[in-house]
Amino acid sequence: MSLRLAFMGSPALAVAVLSEVIAAGHTVACVYSQPPKPAGRGQELRATPVQAFAETMGLPVRTPRSLKSAEEQAAFAALDLDLAVVVAYGLILPQPVLDAPRLGCVNLHASLLPRWRGAAPIHRAIMAGDTLTGVQVMEMEAGLDTGPVLMSEQAAILRTDTTGDLTERLARLGADLMVRALGGLERGGLTPHPQAAEGVTYAHKITAEEARIDWTRPAASIDTHVRGLSPAPGAWFHLDTPKGPVRVKALMSRLTDAATDATPGTLVGPELQVACGDGGVVQLLAVQREGKAQQPAAAFVAGNPASPGTVLR
Repeated sequence: MSLRLAFMGSPALAVAVLSEVIAAGHTVACVYSQPPKPAGRGQELRATPVQAFAETMGLPVRTPRSLKSAEEQAAFAALDLDLAVVVAYGLILPQPVLDAPRLGCVNLHASLLPRWRGAAPIHRAIMAGDTLTGVQVMEMEAGLDTGPVLMSEQAAILRTDTTGDLTERLARLGADLMVRALGGLERGGLTPHPQAAEGVTYAHKITAEEARIDWTRPAASIDTHVRGLSPAPGAWFHLDTPKGPVRVKALMSRLTDAATDATPGTLVGPELQVACGDGGVVQLLAVQREGKAQQPAAAFVAGNPASPGTVLR
């Protein structure tokens, strides 16, 4: 027996889940994803990774800007679904949409709820210095990631992880978890467990100004900031050049054992070792100057005014 599903997701994280749901033999009646958005230098409209994958699989795709209209809600109800599977979709599901499938809607969330409810749980976990995270399948309700949890898997956060690294691991883990959860729902063998009332935190979207590196912070905090925002949106700083300040993204970093009394933001080594607010030193391993390709530190230093004594802002 297979379930008749709608799959609702947008980023690459969700593609792995959709692929496994299809492979498990479930019927995907329709895929919902965010509308195509301008991207690249030409600003041409680009489909989300989920839409692109679904179309290669011959699945019908809908990309409404909202699900609030009676027309969209009627179209969703007409699919006659057993269940909707939601993975980083990006739109709020109104109550009529939540109520339409026979078994409701389930969401795969990339944190251990109630920690990091909201839009950017992987980024926030690394930025906060967490050492443990995971994926959970939860029943959806009107609140933001407040529904009871059906199944859960934990995952360690490594000291070298970027958000890109951790996202790949959680995508694989989450795809397997979702398929197992769907099997349990088919058999009626899953018991929902309410989330704890304590320990609630919110993973708000990252703003451009928040992504800017504050060199007065401790070295460990700057390291997690850089890795948590890599590859996107990218932690950034200004480098002064003869033609004026340029924005540079820091895409990989590591803590060093060095100590310094230099002013925070000062380069204290030949390959982008930077003084931090607590006297510690962070080394930037990979950076990207605005409009240029990503470079390792040595290559960047060779082509830019970034010698020891330079102050990053």
